[in-house]
Amino acid sequence: MKFGYPLFGVPPSEFGRVAAAAEAAGFESIWMPEHLVFPTEMPATYPYSETGLPPVYPGSPLYDAWVALGFAAAATERIRLGTQVYILPLRHPLVTARAFTTLDVVSGGRGILGVGVGWLEEEFHFVGESFANRGRRTDEIIGLMRTLWTEKVIHHRGEFYDLGPLRFQPKPVQKPMPPIEVGGTTPPAIRRAGRLGDGWLATGYIELDELEGMIAKLHAARREAGREELPFEVSMGNRLELDVDSVRRYADIGVTRLMLQPPMPSDGKFSLAYFEDFIARCGEEIISRYPQS
Repeated sequence: MKFGYPLFGVPPSEFGRVAAAAEAAGFESIWMPEHLVFPTEMPATYPYSETGLPPVYPGSPLYDAWVALGFAAAATERIRLGTQVYILPLRHPLVTARAFTTLDVVSGGRGILGVGVGWLEEEFHFVGESFANRGRRTDEIIGLMRTLWTEKVIHHRGEFYDLGPLRFQPKPVQKPMPPIEVGGTTPPAIRRAGRLGDGWLATGYIELDELEGMIAKLHAARREAGREELPFEVSMGNRLELDVDSVRRYADIGVTRLMLQPPMPSDGKFSLAYFEDFIARCGEEIISRYPQS
């Protein structure tokens, strides 16, 4: 089992120190959430809560994931650096490919591109992108990213993007290419992860039996796409309370990475000491007692 630490709620001035603490405690990866902008009123369309409301508000501070992870990379040596999740169809794929490649190069090959299609329609309208076709564009962008990362000269003719001939240098450090892990728990997202992804990033509070069924559908999609023999991570996000036995239960149904996130403090105020204490306890009580693969 691998363990990831989400940077949600961490002040930007502390990204480096929290990342270093997570590395010292044995976490395999840190993860940065990502949005570009919020409307003044948040619609109840968030798919991962019973109320439809997200765990953020219109005035929540938002930070660029690549800058934040680059900051964390400079403070660490081994820990992987991922997005949970980057809204792939919100930007042109050349912009995303350049930003991620820069992170992978400066970190020495530690980047993980966690992607999703997005759920906030207003966010797409603000940047002039279609919300309706975001799924199909995501599929095309995933393939295009891999082409940009591996081909010497790129010619791409797709439904949404017509590029080339062009050169894209440098290539990422990771060979043959960095992992692209797909987020979401809707049926289309699970199928996309199986067909196209190098991993699946689940989130929300899903009962074990429901999660096991989702994982079965995920692997069915992988088999259908002929990808069942390729390396693949199954990640479960936002687990607040875990012990060694519950980690084993997740492992038994095929989860390979758990995200350990601290609960809200009793006074409602996060602090560096609070984050560091939670991370240290995770290292001592869970990570050190469970073998990582």
